[in-house]
Amino acid sequence: MAERTEISRAQNNSRTFGFNCRCIVIMKRIQLEGLVFAGEGGGKKFLELPWVKRQITEKLGFTPYPGTLNLKLVGESRKRRKLLGKTPAEKICPAKDYCSGALFKAFIDILECGIVIPDVPDYPNDLLEVISSVNLRKTLLLKDGDKVTITVSL
Repeated sequence: MAERTEISRAQNNSRTFGFNCRCIVIMKRIQLEGLVFAGEGGGKKFLELPWVKRQITEKLGFTPYPGTLNLKLVGESRKRRKLLGKTPAEKICPAKDYCSGALFKAFIDILECGIVIPDVPDYPNDLLEVISSVNLRKTLLLKDGDKVTITVSL
């Protein structure tokens, strides 16, 4: 699916500047599709670090389950993934000897989640590491090879 722009009225955060109008919030989103595959456990170790947990909780609004859902992007999603590299993101500020990472809020259906993109050389452009407050494999009954569509807020 192509890039989508949603316009919604921000009732709680709107201002009326002496006029009878409200601010409009424009949210850009893209949908990416990928196949579930087993990782090597690096995401679990990273998400168990207290400073990582704290920053994700502060920046995405949930405490991450210690593990990632790994997706290998398919089709046009590999091209659309490049938009994430061109979009300002929340950042995980690293402790010494660790890398930084970009954070994006996302959804799988109505389930809130996020994407972590480690800032390391040669990180694959066709890979997504999805985080959530729950074990996504168990909650969504996923197995290797299942196709998942994720909506990412830009």
